[in-house]
Amino acid sequence: MKLAVLGASGHGKVVADTAQACGWKQIDFFDDAWPTRQQNGHWQITGGLAQLLPRLDDYDGVFVAIGNNRIRYGKLTELESAGAKIVSLIHPQAVISQYASIGIGTLVLAGVVVNVDTVIGRGVILNTGCSVDHDCVLHDGVHICPGARLAGGVEVGKLSWVGIGSCVRQSLRIGTGVVIGAGAAVVTDIADALTVVGVPARALLKT
Repeated sequence: MKLAVLGASGHGKVVADTAQACGWKQIDFFDDAWPTRQQNGHWQITGGLAQLLPRLDDYDGVFVAIGNNRIRYGKLTELESAGAKIVSLIHPQAVISQYASIGIGTLVLAGVVVNVDTVIGRGVILNTGCSVDHDCVLHDGVHICPGARLAGGVEVGKLSWVGIGSCVRQSLRIGTGVVIGAGAAVVTDIADALTVVGVPARALLKT
């Protein structure tokens, strides 16, 4: 079982560690910093994206390990169009309802809880110890940061970022391209493309 990981960063290390916990035996990193960088922690960097594309058939799976939502989702789409076998990675210490749906290219880390009838899109990051309650909908390219909490029935729009330790009240809609700051408490709907911070969360004024 050979996995190619695009993106050799600290986040990439977490992806590789999770992949090993999931049973992947060989993990090769690809990053455009190669050949200047040839190692990412315990794992070798064997090329950049240009070197990966002609070798897609050599791998049983491909995963994009890039923290930036827009870049991650763009690379996932590019690789999928090129015929890559995009996989999801779900840590064995995550708790996922049998009635939840997880899209391809999604990362679910240790300590995550996803409850019944939640739908998770493509290329999503559910980071360490976050929880997503019943009937939530997370659109493509979302990142739920470590320790964040979504109550039931929350919808999070495409490419939105829910910051570390933040909380979202039940039945709210978070728009597309939203950034929720660390530790924020979201108690109202959030329109597209806003950055909100604080308790209760309020939009930052644009300058």
